[in-house]
Amino acid sequence: MDQDLLKTSTKQRIIIGAIAILMLGSMIASYAAIVLSRGDSSTSDLDTETQALVAKYEDEYRAVSNAVAEASSDYYNEFVGYRSEITAFNETAANSGSIVSRDLKEGWGRELVDGDTDYLAFYVGWCPDESVFDSSFDNDSRPTKFSQVLDPAVGLIEGWNSGIAGMKMYGIREITIPSEWAYGESQQICGGYNKPLKFIIMAVEKSGALKEAADKLSLIQTKIQYAYYGLDYDEMMGTGDHAEGGETE
Repeated sequence: MDQDLLKTSTKQRIIIGAIAILMLGSMIASYAAIVLSRGDSSTSDLDTETQALVAKYEDEYRAVSNAVAEASSDYYNEFVGYRSEITAFNETAANSGSIVSRDLKEGWGRELVDGDTDYLAFYVGWCPDESVFDSSFDNDSRPTKFSQVLDPAVGLIEGWNSGIAGMKMYGIREITIPSEWAYGESQQICGGYNKPLKFIIMAVEKSGALKEAADKLSLIQTKIQYAYYGLDYDEMMGTGDHAEGGETE
């Protein structure tokens, strides 16, 4: 991430703090999810100016997604072959058991521990009826590349955090997560509450061009969140085309 973005003036920090209070509920909901918005959210209920602002940052998101695709092509070619593992499963049985992890491919790097966030992940998540609710693919039904990479530091459901324990870096693992370790009564997914989920996850090192792209995606996702409130992050932070000079500390 560009280190200049980390240098903020006192005024900017005050603005950020005030906005953070206003956005707290929304941000908690977003970061509690597996991933943030892909940049495809509906803007039909927003005013014209806000729609334009959201569209600007969604275009930026798509551009960085291309960088993710370029940096992850080898991983994609390996991962996409496991799409055949995405099949319907028994909802009642999955909910009545515990978290189940199954290695589809043994890794060769360091071993992850429960709650580990020092890695990046490519993934696909699906429902009991086999429908995919989210993934790193550019298209869930006919993928051609990865368009996003997940940084676990954004916050993940308990079942994911526990399910990766013992997994080796560069491995590929399937995790079955009962509802109580997924979203339970807190969020509707797969057509209702208390739905078990399945994931296939590939863990890779948080480094190089992929880390740079992941950091940029994370920042742009924040910009999109602000944009839905009609706030231009770049302008507010003095980092965009209309930036004005200001103090730094």
